[in-house]
Amino acid sequence: MILVTGATGLVGGNLIWQLLQQNERVVAIRRATSKLEPLYHIFSFYTSDPEAYMARIDWRIADVLDFGSLNAAMQEITVLYHCAAVVSFVDNAGILLDTNVIGTKNVVEAALKHGVAKLCFVSSIAACGHEKGNSPIDENSIWEDRENRSLYSRSKYYSELEVWLGIEKGLTAVIVNPGIILGVSGTNNGSSQLFSQVSKGLPFYTNGGSGYVDVRDVATIMIQLVNSTISGERFILVSENCSNRDVLSWMADGFGKRRPFIGISKRMLVMVGCISEIIGKLFHFNPLIDRSTARTATNRQYYSNTKIKTALDFQFTGVETCILKVCQYLNQQK
Repeated sequence: MILVTGATGLVGGNLIWQLLQQNERVVAIRRATSKLEPLYHIFSFYTSDPEAYMARIDWRIADVLDFGSLNAAMQEITVLYHCAAVVSFVDNAGILLDTNVIGTKNVVEAALKHGVAKLCFVSSIAACGHEKGNSPIDENSIWEDRENRSLYSRSKYYSELEVWLGIEKGLTAVIVNPGIILGVSGTNNGSSQLFSQVSKGLPFYTNGGSGYVDVRDVATIMIQLVNSTISGERFILVSENCSNRDVLSWMADGFGKRRPFIGISKRMLVMVGCISEIIGKLFHFNPLIDRSTARTATNRQYYSNTKIKTALDFQFTGVETCILKVCQYLNQQK
């Protein structure tokens, strides 16, 4: 029996869709207050009859921060995909650390208690190390707690440590470190917020760059890793290393908008991030740009996907192809 945490999120929702193509039913946990509209939206990307697939999910009410409810939800589970995480929460850093670190610790302990056969944990390239010069970052790059590390980066690194502790105790598990994930989420968070901004017209770009990946590839690889004999390994999931300007330009092309043409310096963007944080706190919303995301947006860090391509002989979807597919769907929803 398969259980998915974070089922209404970008990765969890797209993962459940793929699991339902291979399994009659899937178990998923959600909090009592969670809304299912994002998952409905994700399924609508794939099918004109999302209700039929929603009906094949067995929901269990639980919270990764409540071990008792999580323990009850883990009954008879043999395969576990842990996708639940907070990506950014400017107003309350404690929620980010609690959900990502303590939540993962609870998931690992519940998996060990119930003898789960295999766990797949979704981490992030933010938890990877750094390389000097122009060498791409890989799974062996050394992680250092630098001053410019974001709180999210630290939370995912510490989350991974909880999984490694579980592995030392006998848990069979794999870790994936996706790059910036692109796809349909049904929310206005993360990369979905970027699609939304570009669809309205975005003249600005930054000189940074990073590794990007299609969420459908992430889900496919997770399933293949769980179905394999691979354990005790982590894998960077990146299709291509792209400049931010190229990614924004492809989005603009997909929406029929003018490509961004005004470059923003790091100093200016950090200043905008600082002002946005202040305004966000005053009016109680999460800004598109804060100081942390401003620094990330102006960094240029590239990643190697050699390990996963070798392990699974996997061929990634091109980033431009992924972006245009998402834009085509979003255009149809207008």
